[in-house]
Amino acid sequence: MSNPFTIHLVTWHDGEPLLRAIREAVFMREQGVTAELEWDGLDETCHHALALSATGDAIGCGRITPDGHIGRMAVLPEWRGKKVGSAILEALLDYARNQHQTRVEISAQVQALPFYQKFGFEAEGKVFQDAGMPHRKMSLHLLPRDIQ
Repeated sequence: MSNPFTIHLVTWHDGEPLLRAIREAVFMREQGVTAELEWDGLDETCHHALALSATGDAIGCGRITPDGHIGRMAVLPEWRGKKVGSAILEALLDYARNQHQTRVEISAQVQALPFYQKFGFEAEGKVFQDAGMPHRKMSLHLLPRDIQ
């Protein structure tokens, strides 16, 4: 059986309409994040992972900043629980390793902590509010692929 989705690393310039559609659906409509908070002006400097269904529909995304902060991880509701988020995160971690980064960080929504812990992320500090939702900083020390 072929994978029902693919992951593509894209620039904001190349993927903006699809990336924007996913984030508007998940963060703004579903979670109530305001446009002012969602569109933080960092997208053009980030690399993005875009998940596409076998029919070419955008189903998930995430991004990594030049300094190794992973964020804006989003998967459309009907695709959750199907390993899309895992594949997006793995693509972003591979990108970070290829850029010789040794550490990545994420500000995770509290309900997503177990997801990130499965990848080895460790929680740091106290819970804080971001866009009206509880979050916690997490970090992961990266090893090169050939050492893992």
